[in-house]
Amino acid sequence: MKRFIFSKRNGIHIIDLRKTLDRLAIAQEAVRRIVMSGERILFVCTKKSLKTVVEQEAKSCGAFYITERWLGGMLTNFQTIRKQIRRLKELERGQEESAFEFYTKKERLLLDRERTKLDKYLSGVKDMSRLPGALFVVDAKRESTAIREANALGVPIIGVIDTNADPELIDYPIPGNDDAIRSVGLISSSISQVIREASALVPEEQKRQVLEAQATTYSTETGEVTEAQNRPTGVGSPRRKVIHRPVKAEAVPVASDSISETSEIIESKEERENTSES
Repeated sequence: MKRFIFSKRNGIHIIDLRKTLDRLAIAQEAVRRIVMSGERILFVCTKKSLKTVVEQEAKSCGAFYITERWLGGMLTNFQTIRKQIRRLKELERGQEESAFEFYTKKERLLLDRERTKLDKYLSGVKDMSRLPGALFVVDAKRESTAIREANALGVPIIGVIDTNADPELIDYPIPGNDDAIRSVGLISSSISQVIREASALVPEEQKRQVLEAQATTYSTETGEVTEAQNRPTGVGSPRRKVIHRPVKAEAVPVASDSISETSEIIESKEERENTSES
């Protein structure tokens, strides 16, 4: 962070705002390219004092957002997260269609609690059917788990970083005060505005193709009805464990003539033994 610091006064580091502006312009251009390619951005901020501002900006531009708590494996174990999202949609659809009216009072209470809990953590990514095109992170030090998962999967990261963070972990760092509402609000607003402008330039045909690729139909009884699932192939794909079971020996049919001959030989042998003994 030394290259982004202007000076130090009374033990407080002052960030060079000219470098902040330059880095913000670079981040905006990166966001524009990502959105123009048909991808969407995921806003991440779990600070209580800032989550409302970030959530509003994310909603205004149609981006995904996480403002409660980053669930471990949100990106690296996305298949499990999708199951939770699927469950949330089933509960919401069941409530809309009054599918739970014949359940007992206790069962309805448990289902409502489950829906509330899932909605609290997954409401901002409810429509995210695949990994996001990029992450916009506020406070890189606090959201270290999200950054680690994104780096592991090669997802670009745009982050507001303070003087206590490591800019090497961020693809597009924006130096700034990640504790001030005005600072975070200004940067988030500029990113949100670029997303809206780039989304307006995306051709309608490309938007339709993206929506069709992400379309999923849900049912309260059977869950997910149609979904495009790409199974991994090639190197790294899971293999089934082969268990070699013992082969049962089959009975070999024996001819009746051979059986009679064998019995005659045994009888004659017994007669000779009796004669010798007498």
